[in-house]
Amino acid sequence: MKIRRCAVLYIEPREELGIDLAALFRGAGTLAATMRWIAMAPHLDAEVELSDAQLLAVGGLGQSVWTERAASEERFGQATIAQLLALGLVLSDAPEAAAMRERDEKLRLQHWSPLSLLAHTFSRWSDMRAGAGVQFSTYQELVALSGPPPPSTVGHGADGQAIPLPAPLGGQLDATMFARYTGRNFDPRAVLALDVVARLLQRTFGAQELREVGPGAHALKKLSPSAGGLHPIEAYVLVQRVDGVAPGLYHYHPVAHTLEPMTTMDGAQARVLALQFVADQQWFADAPMLVVMAARVLRNFWKYRNHPKAYKAISLDAGHLSQTFYLLAAEAGMPAFVTAAINERAIERALALDHLGDAVVAICGCGPAAATRTTIELRYGDPDPGSLPPPAAKSAGR
Repeated sequence: MKIRRCAVLYIEPREELGIDLAALFRGAGTLAATMRWIAMAPHLDAEVELSDAQLLAVGGLGQSVWTERAASEERFGQATIAQLLALGLVLSDAPEAAAMRERDEKLRLQHWSPLSLLAHTFSRWSDMRAGAGVQFSTYQELVALSGPPPPSTVGHGADGQAIPLPAPLGGQLDATMFARYTGRNFDPRAVLALDVVARLLQRTFGAQELREVGPGAHALKKLSPSAGGLHPIEAYVLVQRVDGVAPGLYHYHPVAHTLEPMTTMDGAQARVLALQFVADQQWFADAPMLVVMAARVLRNFWKYRNHPKAYKAISLDAGHLSQTFYLLAAEAGMPAFVTAAINERAIERALALDHLGDAVVAICGCGPAAATRTTIELRYGDPDPGSLPPPAAKSAGR
């Protein structure tokens, strides 16, 4: 039987402070430090505490070459190797170890940069709650609590040497751009018209062209940029209130321009799921439609293999797409939102995604504004974002 260490493994020396009662009674220093060795392996999706013997063993085993188990047991001890195999930090070629071995192999085939995978895996939320009824603090409250914020601008260069620029020219996009804002007060009864949804999805996530760029290789041309022109981000739509579409989860196909049903449900179930997805931010959960942006990482890493910037490029892709979505929503007379404060693990469960191959990045959504505001919004030209009613806008729903 042969063994090797898992592909990606990081060890954190975690110090915990406590009270040393014996030292306290002696009149000496009262703080005592305890060191714990914490192993983080993305294929396990959980932290594991290691003993000193286990730490020594994983440090002595390679991740690439399979070695005889007997030789490793002679070096590190039978019990230690057995424990590491049970934890999944060491892998075996034995048939009974196939499930864990295949999990590790899947990780290797994705071509992640190890540090990026570590950050992605262990920054995902599961059941985080922002808190029902939480209101955004005003600037005045934040200043009272934390003092003035850092300056809103910075300057560079010597005084008097800045070059004045002419006033910006007006353009066709101005009206839409100035109408764009992050909505936090959606009408909980509004229904989106299907033709509005179709335009939002096709112009944001849809392919405007499909080009064959090589044997078996196709490139999508979209209206937002993407690293390497690869467009790895998939759109999964949580429908709450869309005319003619049952509440539920759908995948948007960017070439066929279709909604592919994944899970249907009633409106109450969709609302519960929306709250769970956006970590209980009820000001976003009222939107009639939410779109999960999840990247098929191999689409990106196929070109940028083990590249330290590849995961950052995926985040940039999501930012480009969300801004396009914002502008299309503003064009339709609606506010929109994008948030990364989401419960990725809950989303993965609902969509049957594996974080090693499908990276949930953010959620965007939109809908008609409510008649009155209960949550603060920052709108262009709005002197008091906490109290003014929303401006009149053309209807995007029914």
